[in-house]
Order: sequence, then structure tokens, then C-alpha cells
Amino acid sequence: MSKPRVATAWLGGCSGCHMSFLDMDERLIDLADKIELVYSPIADVKEFPTNVDVALVEGAVTNSENEELAHQIRRNARFVISFGDCATTGNVTALRNKFSVEAIEHRSYIELSDKNPMVPNEYETIAKLMKKAVPLHEVITVDFFLHGCPPSADEIWFAVTELLAGRTPVLSTAYLRFG
Repeated sequence: MSKPRVATAWLGGCSGCHMSFLDMDERLIDLADKIELVYSPIADVKEFPTNVDVALVEGAVTNSENEELAHQIRRNARFVISFGDCATTGNVTALRNKFSVEAIEHRSYIELSDKNPMVPNEYETIAKLMKKAVPLHEVITVDFFLHGCPPSADEIWFAVTELLAGRTPVLSTAYLRFG
């Protein structure tokens, strides 16, 4: 019998949710025995695969690449989990929504590129920013929400193991954690 195929994805966020995923510590070894990790920034797989059982998606949808990946994930994953507050509400990532895309691009790619050689001068090759950073469920259908900034390792473990056991995770407010 094949193992369930699990993916994690990182859109517009800080990677704190993935750090919390890694905070499962020795439970990661137990999880590795139960799943096949088929896509993740910690696995460096380039293309989102088909036939994924569970996908945890961190971060708000902020640009055209995020939007495209979100649609790929929805088409190819049985369950999609909005992973953390940026994915569930927009959170810190959505703070940019009070500024225009033009103002953000000018500040980031014109003003700062003159001062920092690490900032590219040619920002046309960078993914097009969406007018607003939005939570994942505004772009695709989401099956479950893991709140928290970031969600705790215990909540992530509970949600993933419940789904893998064929049960619907009932996530209580006891797991919520902010900051």
C-alpha cells in the first residue's frame, strides 16, 4: 500500500509556518514513516505534483506566481489546508494593501535598487503583484484552516495525523497562538 502524498507550499509569507512544521521535532520521523513528502520548500521539488492527498499552504496570495501555484495545488490536492494567519486572513502580508502596487514596485525596485546592488534593476521579470494580498480562500476552495502566527507544532501534528487517519480534524481555540 502506498503512503499518503503530502505537500507544503509557501506563498507570500515569512516561512514561520514551515518553521513551526519543523518544530514537530522527533514527530517528523514518525511522520516520515507515514507519508511521502512530494513537494515542499524544505524538499526543493520544482513542480507541484499530481495526486496529492494533503497540501498545507502557507502565506497570502500576493502575485501572479502565487495565484498560479494556488490553482495548481487545488487541482492536484484532495485536501487543502490554509496554513497560518497569512493564508487564512492575509495577516501581516496584507498590510501592503494600503499602498498601490505602483508605489510598492517603485519603492522596492527603483528607489532601493539605486542604493543596494542586491536589488534587481529589471523588475519586469519578477512576478506581477496582485492589486491586493488576499487570503488563500479568496482564490481557491480551502478545506481546513490552521490559524495562528504561526500555528503550533502540536496543531499541525494534530491536523495532519487526523486527516491521514481518515478523520476530520476538529481544531479548537486551544491551539491558537499569536506572535
